[in-house]
Amino acid sequence: MAMRGAMAMVAIIGAAILGNTAAEARPELVPLHGAEYSPGTIVVRTGERHLYLILDDGHAMRYPVGVGKAGKQWAGTTTIDGKYRNPAWSPPAEVKHDKPQMPDVIPGGTPQNPMGVAAMTLAGGEFAIHGTNMPNSVGGFVSYGCIRMLNADITDLFGRVSVGTTVVVTR
Repeated sequence: MAMRGAMAMVAIIGAAILGNTAAEARPELVPLHGAEYSPGTIVVRTGERHLYLILDDGHAMRYPVGVGKAGKQWAGTTTIDGKYRNPAWSPPAEVKHDKPQMPDVIPGGTPQNPMGVAAMTLAGGEFAIHGTNMPNSVGGFVSYGCIRMLNADITDLFGRVSVGTTVVVTR
């Protein structure tokens, strides 16, 4: 009986240690060696489900993100073409096709709005880097191509970058 109790305690401790999800993570300053990007560039590594803001030759801020699900991922270089706090959201045609019951517009600041507290739209498409009201989705392959961040993280990044910032998305 004592052995079973000890095993249960080990399982509980292990679950607590391993239980940290991306939704609980916070941005962190990380070393970056051999970076080929200029300071101020945002780099999204889809496979890692991390977004990096390049600070200088050897450092970046790393944020956990949710990215496009299978068949919805993309790669390329673009720029931020708009910054919005508590934006209203209109589902793109592909989302509306898959979920026809969805309203045509979801007001900003409401719990149902998938953009969270802020969004930065990307030039050339219907994608954005945005917050989320579903923090457990951060760290997964979950979107239709947008980059999803914790609301605290998009607020931090929002204050660090401007319209025109280069965004590089890699797989």
